[in-house]
Amino acid sequence: MHELVAERVGTLAQAIRAKDLDALMAHYAPEVIVFDLRPPLRVEGAAAYRRNFEAWFEGVEGEIAFDVEHLRVEGAGDAAFCHYVAHVRFAARAGAAIDYRVRVTAGWRETGGHWRIVHEHISVTLAPELMREALAQRGA
Repeated sequence: MHELVAERVGTLAQAIRAKDLDALMAHYAPEVIVFDLRPPLRVEGAAAYRRNFEAWFEGVEGEIAFDVEHLRVEGAGDAAFCHYVAHVRFAARAGAAIDYRVRVTAGWRETGGHWRIVHEHISVTLAPELMREALAQRGA
């Protein structure tokens, strides 16, 4: 199971690199719940999540560099969780070179011989100075 989920993470990354929406969405269960970086922050269902990817891919010129770092998979039976850091780089259609890392945690379930994501949470770390500023504004 660990190897199968790790392999699925690899094919998901390849689909993102190629901006292949059909191959990418084959990794998600129809009922997936996602906490994403781009609005809406809580996405219900694969069809809605596909729209997030469509919007992202439309703003990218060429392929996306998407490297999976520090992948860890845990689970048993028909359920697994993984987490990793994704190093993402691309050229925006507006001309900017984009380079960032996100943390990804995904819950996978095996049904009908296929491992699919049923829950995904993507987050980004704030720069320390931005975190201090945000906390200061809240009086923390």
